[in-house]
Amino acid sequence: MYGRHQWRRRFRANACRWTAPRESILDLLGRTRGHLSAKDIYLSLQPTFPGLGLATVYRTLELLHRLGIVQKVTSSDGQGRYQLRSVDQQDHHHHLICSRCGLIVDYRDFVREELELVKKTEDALAKKYNFVIQDHSIEFLGLCEKCR
Repeated sequence: MYGRHQWRRRFRANACRWTAPRESILDLLGRTRGHLSAKDIYLSLQPTFPGLGLATVYRTLELLHRLGIVQKVTSSDGQGRYQLRSVDQQDHHHHLICSRCGLIVDYRDFVREELELVKKTEDALAKKYNFVIQDHSIEFLGLCEKCR
């Protein structure tokens, strides 16, 4: 996981200000194993930061996503859910998303095989379209055990 000093460095490198609300959002995501919506984050931080607006949380999450600090997963209700991205290759994972109840399952099965396939695909696409690929995400949509 990123530490505060790495977060600040990433912010400065992208000409972004380091603010208390941004730090608190990152801290909350760092303490949470699950996938939080902007509303979840807003409601959790509201007692500590009563002046924090929901729009600020949304803007901050989009900035963090653009900077590659958080991963965004879109759940079945169309709402973005966020989790802190790990720099540890061992924590690399993708998602199974239930289309009915919105359950998000992190999975780490077949990571090596998956990364080899993705790397080949990225190389071919980058060459064919003269495109610099910076990231990828794999999400499988379906029905969880309870919803089937």
